[in-house]
Amino acid sequence: MKVVLDPVHGYIELDEVVQELLDTPQIQRLRRVRQLGFSNLVYPGANHTRFEHSLGTMHLASMLMKNLDSIDEDKKLEIRVASLLHDVGHGPFSHVTENVIYKYTRRRHDEIKEIIGKGEIKEVLKKYGIYPGELAKHVEGETSLGQILSSEIDVDRMDYLVRDAHYTGVAFGVVDYNRLINQMRFHEDRLVVDQGGLKATESLLVSRFWMNTSVYYHHVTRISEAMCSKAVEHMIEDGEMDPIRLSQMDDIDLIAAMRSSKGYGGELAKRLDSRNLYKRALYTGLEDAGKGVLKHRDKIERAEKEIAELAGVDQECVLVDIPKTPEMLEMKAMIKTDHKLVSLNEASHFVSILQEAHMDNWRMGVYCPREHCEAVGKAAKEYFNIKKVTKQFKLSDLENTKVQE
Repeated sequence: MKVVLDPVHGYIELDEVVQELLDTPQIQRLRRVRQLGFSNLVYPGANHTRFEHSLGTMHLASMLMKNLDSIDEDKKLEIRVASLLHDVGHGPFSHVTENVIYKYTRRRHDEIKEIIGKGEIKEVLKKYGIYPGELAKHVEGETSLGQILSSEIDVDRMDYLVRDAHYTGVAFGVVDYNRLINQMRFHEDRLVVDQGGLKATESLLVSRFWMNTSVYYHHVTRISEAMCSKAVEHMIEDGEMDPIRLSQMDDIDLIAAMRSSKGYGGELAKRLDSRNLYKRALYTGLEDAGKGVLKHRDKIERAEKEIAELAGVDQECVLVDIPKTPEMLEMKAMIKTDHKLVSLNEASHFVSILQEAHMDNWRMGVYCPREHCEAVGKAAKEYFNIKKVTKQFKLSDLENTKVQE
């Protein structure tokens, strides 16, 4: 048994199978895949990777399983290994490239069966009598024990909230995960939280709420990630990049490929390198945009083309960003009281209020180069039939320094 020192959890124990898996090239690649994509353009310390997150998730899974006496040792080994491998399918810059990879390969990052069923990982698993297919089911939450990794309240979520808060320096990632883990157990094949863990569960939702607002949906993060995603898509369409190869790249590979692109991908790479980002021509919430705007999520390219035509600019100058419908899956977590199981939002009035606030934080954005903001903003309002915008950005608003943005 070896140990490594983690800045979030302290010492993490590594048994032999974990040590051997860590030495595989598939896991080592995660050292070069940032956890938070381009959030370091907002928070300079956000350079942590999927590698340490995978270690942290495995550590928390191990902590939880120590409290679950009903699980036999073979299954505990499976969950420990599955938690280490759960992010091995992430492409470069994590979620930044996920939708592009899915568009061309129909594979999500948590569909890891093919990756762990061959090569070095397969050999390690075979040595220890672990079946890749069963691990893949755990990761996708298709088994009862898979709820430890993939459910409303899981160890994956606990680690990334605390870890992302630590590395960004945002003071909203306070989650009492020790208390929460000690209050979790299985009840009729359902992973539940005992009533004594209610406050700790609330702390997790509060952390998620503020991290969404301050980090995950920060407008600079959304703009830079939209630029990267669009660049990659253009490179695939132009034959400069193979989508299968893309899914196997790390961040360094992708940046090098973008920099060498002769077309739109190369232009956006230069902008990202110098933090010369597109600006907000339109940035508005559901109250102003109306829920009907969500129907455009499946027709983004059409929206970008028609807004560009209305504004009299090239289509490449317009990026439309419409996030999915706001939701907090954690609210469906089950709390075990003395008499019955109730959902978290039933057990906590505070949580039900938080859901309403979460809806208020949703923002759609239309981004473009600084010099086109006025024309594109006007065209976007017309296209989406937005009568008013609570805060409309004007050219004078764009003179702030890059750090302030």
